[in-house]
Amino acid sequence: MHDPSGLTSRSTPSDTAKSIALHFALLIGATLALTPFFWLICATLKSGEDLFTFTFLPWHDLSRLTTSNFKSLFQQQPFALWMFNSLFLAATQTTLVVTLSSLGGFALAKYQFKGKKLLMLLMLATMLLPGQVLLTGGYELMYNFGWINSYASILVPGAVSVFGMFLFRQAMQTVPDELLQAGRVDGCSELRLWWEIALPIVRPMIGAFTLMSFLASWNSFLWPQIMLQDEIKYNLPMGLANMIQLPEYRQEYGILMAGTLLGIIPVVILFFILQKDFIAGLTSGAVKG
Repeated sequence: MHDPSGLTSRSTPSDTAKSIALHFALLIGATLALTPFFWLICATLKSGEDLFTFTFLPWHDLSRLTTSNFKSLFQQQPFALWMFNSLFLAATQTTLVVTLSSLGGFALAKYQFKGKKLLMLLMLATMLLPGQVLLTGGYELMYNFGWINSYASILVPGAVSVFGMFLFRQAMQTVPDELLQAGRVDGCSELRLWWEIALPIVRPMIGAFTLMSFLASWNSFLWPQIMLQDEIKYNLPMGLANMIQLPEYRQEYGILMAGTLLGIIPVVILFFILQKDFIAGLTSGAVKG
């Protein structure tokens, strides 16, 4: 059919070659990125003897594969309890930090008050301090509160994120002031404006920050290592590190790999649930509306 406009798009051989080269490069990149993950899966299915004998799997004799690493992981250590502790801490801390950060970002973006600029400068200044500098003062503060060996010492300090507040401040600036004013005319409280008007508009940022916060809490090791003393309160990184330190686990790398693999699964599941919001949240500031 003739196109009178003459604008019919046709792919030239050079465009096809570029597309093939691009997809080939992406395939190579994806293969390199997934190879360590595939090696990890293979390591969990091999015995201690085969772990360093075969790079991936003993393809000539797949009957050598075993699930004993997973059985030993749950039988010899309270791995299920460590996993539950990590899920509880990560879910609770993520809920707190996302809620407080969105509230702080909403206030910084939509309210004018005396000392606002000074407050923001002080908040930015705290971001320049390395976290290690605050360990001594944080430990003394938790000791005076009587929170040593308590989850409160993990959740309360981790509930506030200056980075998160500024992240939500940037997102909240896209909320039209007219919508907020119309809500006030209809009798909405300020919290209701935040909940019913502002949050739905910045939903992509909520997804992105939720994933980042959950991942940071899930992988947290240094501060919990300082605060928590009882093994039954360990989170997953502490539990796996404790297994490495035990003499009987010096050669049981398969069990450690099994614990590492199971520890990755919750983060992967959350990423697939929030991937659209995560990508949209990261790119929301790229286009000026």
